[in-house]
Amino acid sequence: MQKRALEIAVGLFFLLGIAAFMIMALKVSGLSEIYVAEGYTLTAEFENIGALKPRARVSIAGVPVGRVVAINFDDKKYLAEVTMLISHSVSNLPTDTTASILTSGLLGDNYIGLNPGFSNQFLKPGDEIPLENTNKAVVLEELVSKFFSSQASGLK
Repeated sequence: MQKRALEIAVGLFFLLGIAAFMIMALKVSGLSEIYVAEGYTLTAEFENIGALKPRARVSIAGVPVGRVVAINFDDKKYLAEVTMLISHSVSNLPTDTTASILTSGLLGDNYIGLNPGFSNQFLKPGDEIPLENTNKAVVLEELVSKFFSSQASGLK
């Protein structure tokens, strides 16, 4: 009888471990977060989006205000077009708003940070943030490559 109780306890412990692992996996992947279901779309052009993915967060001053819903390649301009769904609670973004691709921590996920400007005119649903108002992603491999090439040229 005592062996049976021990087996049940071990089984419950194992199931709790699996449940904890699933919750952790959902948190890390970002799938458990509540998505912006309603809002308006904005697009932005970038030279390089790094490792930005659909469902990445869009934030202003560190506060999540939306999600990336689509990433496309413009074969005429050779640029990445990122479509974002912005919450209706952020309704008055100036037309000179800038968008940057940022990284959470040193090796974390990429996300878009919006920095509102000072214009008296505001972006409307479907508007585009032009290339001159965007900052491309900082790619760690490019930085390392530039560092080593500058070090190698200094040795000559």
